[in-house]
Amino acid sequence: MLMRTDPFRELDRLTQQVYGATGTRSRPTAMPMDAYRDGDQFVVAFDLPGVDPDGIELDVERNVLTVKAERHLVGAEEHVEMQVAERPRGVFSRQLFLGDTLDTERIAASYEGGVLTLHIPIAERAKPRRITVSAGSERSEIDA
Repeated sequence: MLMRTDPFRELDRLTQQVYGATGTRSRPTAMPMDAYRDGDQFVVAFDLPGVDPDGIELDVERNVLTVKAERHLVGAEEHVEMQVAERPRGVFSRQLFLGDTLDTERIAASYEGGVLTLHIPIAERAKPRRITVSAGSERSEIDA
């Protein structure tokens, strides 16, 4: 099971609309995501358009997955006077608490078309299994 951990997300969105969407290392901007179950895995997709794939960091510590990325202002040099800057830039960060039912050792990540996609398999111990019931003094066995 995937648990959402960002209770202040709406407040962050409102702040970004009022003050602009620029994140810093001390106050990263949240990144939008979709998460769904597809058979025996969870799929999580993060919108990160314009981010260099080498600038994406994925860390798992215990059951916490942290995604960090940084998008620089393209073409911004010291002598350039910016006229309009509406595209979000800076540091983006998101943490997800992964339940014990997910296999954090086998997470696969891909980045295509500005979308970072993670495939997180469900742990074998969490998959449904059938238990056979025997009659009388025979023992029951668990089918894997």
